Amino acid sequence: MMIPDGTIATPLGFSADGAHCGLKYKKKDIGIIFSEVPAQAAAVYTMNQMQAAPIFVTKDSLANEQTLQAIVVNSGVANACTGKQGLEDGFAMRTLTAQHLGVAEQSVAIASTGVIGEYLPMDKVTAGIAELDLQSGMSSYFHEAILTTDTVQKELTLQAEIGGKTVTISGVAKGSGMIHPNMATMLSFITTDADVPATLLQKLLKQKVDQTFNQITVDGDTSTNDMVVVMANGCAGNNTFLEGTPEFGQFANMFYAVCQHLAKSIARDGEGATKLIEAQVNGATSREDARMIAKQIVSSSLVKTAMFGEDANWGRIICAIGYSGGRFSPDHITIKIGDTTILEKSETVAYDAVALADYLQQEKIVIAVNLHSGLETGTAWGCDLSYDYVKINACYRT
Repeated sequence: MMIPDGTIATPLGFSADGAHCGLKYKKKDIGIIFSEVPAQAAAVYTMNQMQAAPIFVTKDSLANEQTLQAIVVNSGVANACTGKQGLEDGFAMRTLTAQHLGVAEQSVAIASTGVIGEYLPMDKVTAGIAELDLQSGMSSYFHEAILTTDTVQKELTLQAEIGGKTVTISGVAKGSGMIHPNMATMLSFITTDADVPATLLQKLLKQKVDQTFNQITVDGDTSTNDMVVVMANGCAGNNTFLEGTPEFGQFANMFYAVCQHLAKSIARDGEGATKLIEAQVNGATSREDARMIAKQIVSSSLVKTAMFGEDANWGRIICAIGYSGGRFSPDHITIKIGDTTILEKSETVAYDAVALADYLQQEKIVIAVNLHSGLETGTAWGCDLSYDYVKINACYRT
């Protein structure tokens, strides 16, 4: 069941807040999530080798016990490519938060997003952390505080009865540009009051990230700061989930639903985007091939611009399939856009051009590919590439 007014603090035992400290002109730019008890935790990070200081700090926090009680996040300044000073500032941010909350330093994770190459103004960060009030009841402020060029908040809260206990899971994300598979300029935070061992939580997170967040793209750029962090504090009182049980299976389905919703929300909110593009690949010889081909379709600049122009140019789609690296027979490819088949077993077919033109005006476009080579499937999400994308990024710092 979806909780319409849920926030990152809806699961039992969590609270959150956000504030403005001056990293951005007037919008909220620093936020915090807090668990009243130590929570089992897991995280995944960007594949970019130029990783920002907050990633090193968070990895350090999770290095030993894999538990967290707090995550503090700032937007506006990425604290990336800032050398020794940036790392010192990251650890100072962790220390300040721990002192503010009265918890151990290693129980705090940090994250940052914004302009690369600028140092954190630590006087403003210090004042901002001190202003965060977990008793304010304004947990939705956290959602606002993590945004940069995002046009909407990305969030979902689900609740279900599992093993006789009400279990809640909530997720929030930011991301609009510099988005590409293997993480992107995206941050996502997931809280749950379920009791899940850290090792199982990490395995689940990696699996679902591969199926969701790593299957989105906006512009082909993988960023320096990306991470997804999950906290599970056990306040729901359920019996500890065990892998392979029906109870864990039900929880895993909820977890996937949250990750998929957040991933698709990021893809739809791509900078300057007007459409969400979903590529569905069926009939592949392996799941990896299916995902790879789907990702390549939504990554193609020519496919993206064709969708922006509402042009059913299937040649761009089949070209992307061809250089994707996936295995298939070139003579057996079927392509549909919406309900319209435009290529059947690699042969052109007659179709209703008017009906397809009407479909391409919609906000969500589904491109379905059948390779007729196997039984595996894969899905990826992206957005169109518009004039506004260039405008937004040409003027990003001005």
